Amino acid sequence: MDIGLLKTFLEVNRTRHFGHAADNLYLTQSAVSARIRLLEQSVGVPLFTRTRNNIELTPAGQKLLRYAETILNTWNRARQAIALDHAGQIPLVVGGVPSLWDILLQDWLNDLTRADTSFSIHAEVHSPETLTRLLLDGTLDVAFLFEPLQLTELMVTEIRNIHLILVSSKPDQTADEAVNNQYVLVNWGTSFAIHHAQHFPDIMPPKIHVHLGRLAYSHIIECGGSAYLAESMVENDLKNQRLFAVQDAPVIKRMCYAAYSAHSDRRADIEKAIKPLLEM
Repeated sequence: MDIGLLKTFLEVNRTRHFGHAADNLYLTQSAVSARIRLLEQSVGVPLFTRTRNNIELTPAGQKLLRYAETILNTWNRARQAIALDHAGQIPLVVGGVPSLWDILLQDWLNDLTRADTSFSIHAEVHSPETLTRLLLDGTLDVAFLFEPLQLTELMVTEIRNIHLILVSSKPDQTADEAVNNQYVLVNWGTSFAIHHAQHFPDIMPPKIHVHLGRLAYSHIIECGGSAYLAESMVENDLKNQRLFAVQDAPVIKRMCYAAYSAHSDRRADIEKAIKPLLEM
């Protein structure tokens, strides 16, 4: 099967628009339509329902979606391995949830490559669900997540606790004042949500919800307010009094986990790579 057909299928699904997909793929809209028709002819069923203002996957399209992503990920990894194998370097493919790249993994990657130039790394950012799937289909070597994966096929290692503290742009606020006044609620995962609800059962519904700590940080720096953020993210701001720790607010700890295949042929490289994180 032509890989280009699958790329076009995924781009149309992502944009839900043939014209936008054509622009992103540097094709004409008629070429995109022709590719989708050819793919539908290959599998023998319609993949999209087309109405004037909407494009949706059919049930068959939903089934193909996962396989198309896996095929493209495997193909991209194969190309990298073939290209780099001649030089004796096959990249270690690492993935993490977005928030962990912001507060932990970026510094780890910088330190790792400075300390050992022999490492070839391919870094990716995905949701927990996508990371799990990529681990299981072998296109990802190691994943970093907030929630431990309970799968017998995977090895899971505790990396370190992330301390989430309540900070505010205003000094001397109580926890009750902070979470009920310009509070930005960050999605730090299921465990955080449970602890947060236990500590603040009567909180007023926050007007701003974000999925990245970095977004909450930027917002309260620019506009004022409060949020639970990783201590490492706000350390300098606390010293410089741009932000203030809310003294009576509980510290909520989130464990970071590394997961990788128990049968990986890159296990030695994986354990070498994550060792600096365990020593931090």
